Amino acid sequence: MEPDRQNPSRNLLSRLGIRLPIIQAPMAGVSTPAMAAAVSEAGGLGSLGVGAMDAEGARKVIRETRALTAKPFNINLFCHVPATPDAERESAWLKYLASAFAEFGATPPGTLREIYKSFVVDDAMYQMLLEEKPAVVSFHFGLPAQAWIDALKAAGIVLLASATSLQEARRIEAAGIDAIVAQGIEAGGHRGAFDTEAEDEGLGTFALTRVLVARTNLPVVAAGGIMDGAGIAAVLALGAAAAQLGTAFVATSESAADAAYRAALTADEPRPTTLTRAISGRAARGFTSRFTRLGTAAGAPAIPDYPVTYDAGKALHAAAKAKGVSEFAAQWAGQAAPLARSMPSAELVAVLERELREALDQLSAVRAGLA
Repeated sequence: MEPDRQNPSRNLLSRLGIRLPIIQAPMAGVSTPAMAAAVSEAGGLGSLGVGAMDAEGARKVIRETRALTAKPFNINLFCHVPATPDAERESAWLKYLASAFAEFGATPPGTLREIYKSFVVDDAMYQMLLEEKPAVVSFHFGLPAQAWIDALKAAGIVLLASATSLQEARRIEAAGIDAIVAQGIEAGGHRGAFDTEAEDEGLGTFALTRVLVARTNLPVVAAGGIMDGAGIAAVLALGAAAAQLGTAFVATSESAADAAYRAALTADEPRPTTLTRAISGRAARGFTSRFTRLGTAAGAPAIPDYPVTYDAGKALHAAAKAKGVSEFAAQWAGQAAPLARSMPSAELVAVLERELREALDQLSAVRAGLA
């Protein structure tokens, strides 16, 4: 793709088939066909996170979304390195969690399993994408094989991939991906870092977006801590072609978030957020809780690989939830969570569009004053 460097927004939005520079983040377990369709119908790009599904589950939600909208939407895949089994480490983690399970009259599972496949080894998912041909496909945690990237592009699919650093962005560019999602440290949910063993500089959305705009030749989608039109205007001013918002959509009517998650997000004073590996085995930002504190407590053992650790996390959450306790849930949220609003997704997109126009008008007034 040869981007129009004079107007990257127009270039990318045209390729995505959307009117507004607003992309709803593909939140696995939270985004729904109704949400994705509503966002796309309102002029943005709706998304579905299918990384925790098998191929037929993903096909089902793609078709359900197509029944609700003829507009483009995004399908997101997880491209993590598959887990390495480690019985000793997994046993130690289960033993560590045993007292928490016991509090709710439950016992930990006897063993842990890799609860879903990485896309990099999921041939059935790859074949399904070639058959269904969603308008947009995005990758998180890394990239699949080059042959798969080439085939998906040849099928007419626009490809996006997340980067948390310039090094990752350059790999994305070299692979022929169409645009980069610059995921700042502020973002809720899982960090998209390719290598979990490498040092993570933790670049913020503003710094990362500006670096990638200046140092790569691809359109950049800014993600992390963006909750309103002013935030969208800010990243557009940095050269981003669009903004991706996740936490902003968790409390919408079409979200699959449960009542406790919604309450945590829309509280008058939401809890702070933190990055934790304790829930899933991979760094992810969510509300602080008893579970996040377990991961940093003195004497905590080494945490197993992602998504093996998630098997224990989901079991513990289920045991606690059965007793009316939400302190062990994966309530992912970004650092700007206090700005969350509860309303239908289409209404939120309309509000964001109005706020964006107002913010751009204010910037124009400032620019005129400086002339």
